Parts: sequence; structure tokens; C-alpha cells
Amino acid sequence: MALPNDDPRKTILIAVLLCLVCSVLVSTAAVALKSQQTANKKNDIRQNILAVTGLYEPGMDVNAAFEQFEAKLVDLSAGEFAETDLDPLSFDQYKAAGTAEYGVDIENDIAGIGNRAQYATVYLLRDPETQAVQQVVLPVHGYGLWSTMYGFLSLQPDLNTIAGLRFYQHAETPGLGGEIDNPRWRAKWEGKQIYDENGNVALRVVRGFVDENAQNAEYKVDGLSGATLTSQGVSNMMVYWLGDNGFGPFLKNLRTELESN
Repeated sequence: MALPNDDPRKTILIAVLLCLVCSVLVSTAAVALKSQQTANKKNDIRQNILAVTGLYEPGMDVNAAFEQFEAKLVDLSAGEFAETDLDPLSFDQYKAAGTAEYGVDIENDIAGIGNRAQYATVYLLRDPETQAVQQVVLPVHGYGLWSTMYGFLSLQPDLNTIAGLRFYQHAETPGLGGEIDNPRWRAKWEGKQIYDENGNVALRVVRGFVDENAQNAEYKVDGLSGATLTSQGVSNMMVYWLGDNGFGPFLKNLRTELESN
């Protein structure tokens, strides 16, 4: 290049060329690794579903273990398994929520999610010998303090007792709202009841500690210290997704079906 090294035009030209080369390299790497990223995301989802049902062990063959589950699409408005050719394992309810074809606006948006998809994928863990349902895993999401929290809630066969809760994506504050990942807090959900005697969602995250001997303690979970808004977000998320506009009608119908078998 004929320009002297201290010429501003040369500095700008070199900076532009360097940015262009780096952009090409990053774009190429992103395209080349897309299939691996997709596979890793799929593996992470399966690993979390195994974990929320208590089946995950480090080093296990995740895909082989996941074969114990039956994935099915639920039509949330109808409260029944969906009659559609869509693949429940590849259907992305979060992307679908933003589409005209599958998106549904939410009027009373207590979970802070704006809209939801018509369908959601649930996972049935069946006994390999009797095929009886052992757990039902539901996808749940809702807004906390800084972010939308994505997780799975696992229910016992009575569809009223919580078997496990696990979040796999969020951006809550480490050490505060980020304690939703703390195994000790997650353990407090196990065995809690969802619906009261009238069928209403009674489950709540409350401020402070729950006296397990107090009245209605079976419906209450300890709040996270210093993370009031995150705790409220988790509580609202549960009320929405387990209520009439979420999985409530589906769980009611499935409970009737399971009890009749």
C-alpha cells in the first residue's frame, strides 16, 4: 500500500479489512457448527428432562435413557392430546408462539410471556413393563427479574403432586434469583400439592420460610432470600401454566383417563 503507515486513511482501511475477515470467519464457524449446536441443545433438553424425573446420572447415554419417555403434543385450548401431524420432538413452542399460525395472545398475562403457542410438548414417563404413567413432565416458562426462565415441572401420576422442578435457561442474578438452580431449593418443591379441594391452583412461592406444620403448608414453597421478584415470577409461572389457560384442562382430562384405567 502506497500510503504511509501514519496516514489515517490507511488505518481505517486496515481496520475495515480486519473486521471483514473476522466477520467471515465467525459467520463460517457459526454455519459449520450449527448442526452441532442443534444436537447439543437437543441433548441438553433431554438431560434436563431426565434430571427433573430423577433419572439422570453423569456419563449415562442420554438418548438411550430418553427412550423411556413418550413425547406428545397437547392442544392447550382443548385440553387434550393434539390431533396433528406435527412432530412433538421437533415442535418448538417458543418459536411457534410468535407465529400467526400457532401463536395465541394471552389476556391475563401473569407469567409475563406475552403469548403462547397453541400446542406444547409434554413427556410421559411410563413403566417399561406395565406402560403405566409414572411421571408427566410439563414445559413451563415465565418472567423473573431480568429474564424469561425456562424449565420443566414433573408431576406424580395423581397429577397433583410435584415430583421435581428444574430450570435450564435464565439470566437471573447469581446468588439471588439464580438460586432457582440450587438443588436445596429445588428439593423444597418435591411433594408439594398443586390444586386445592375445589380444583383451584393453590401452589405458591411465599416470602420467607414455610412452617411445614402450618395449615396449607403443602401448597407453599419457601421464597428465595433477596430475590422477591424472581420468587414472584416463579409463583406466577406456576399459577398460569397449571391453571385454566395453561395445562389445567389437559391435566384434568388426563387425570380422569388415568383413574379409569
